[in-house]
Amino acid sequence: MSPENGAPPPGGDPLEPLVASQLRLLGEDPEREGLVRTPARVAASLRYLCGGYSESAQEALGEGVFDGSHDSMVAVRDIEVYSLCEHHMLPFFGRAHIAYIPNGRIVGLSKLPRIVEVYARRLQVQERLTEQIADAIENILKPKGVGVVIEAAHLCMMMRGVEKQNSMTVTSAVRGQFRSDHRTRQEFLRLAHSPLDR
Repeated sequence: MSPENGAPPPGGDPLEPLVASQLRLLGEDPEREGLVRTPARVAASLRYLCGGYSESAQEALGEGVFDGSHDSMVAVRDIEVYSLCEHHMLPFFGRAHIAYIPNGRIVGLSKLPRIVEVYARRLQVQERLTEQIADAIENILKPKGVGVVIEAAHLCMMMRGVEKQNSMTVTSAVRGQFRSDHRTRQEFLRLAHSPLDR
């Protein structure tokens, strides 16, 4: 891996001394036993959690796009989402529900979660994340319609600020028939929010 794709450059990660400096500014001793390896661990963790900057949705799909005559709605729901809020760099997490209506091209079902991961592994706001996922599917597949809903809990609201532990943020993005056809939109929202028999 090279520095261009999110890996640390040869000779050590320049994030490590920055993390050590943060620890000192917070009143800690980065040389004490429990913290000696913390700068390296935090640097590696941030590289991983922000690895989406070095990926594109097109690369994530690879050869997973196929010609197909299926023209009914395809939906994948309850895709786990983990990201970092760009305002406080605290996690937000939840589930994404994605649907599209094919227009001659379909995608392997496992690829939709990969698109979510590409954009979630960046510093984000939930609103933009939702739009980016919808835009990527629309641009790559050129479907008749796309719908994306994300439901997430934000630690910046739960651990600090208003400290509301039970609040959920819901965002949606609709394109094509999901925007223009009320019945299509309602079918998608029903699929996204209805409880499943497990």
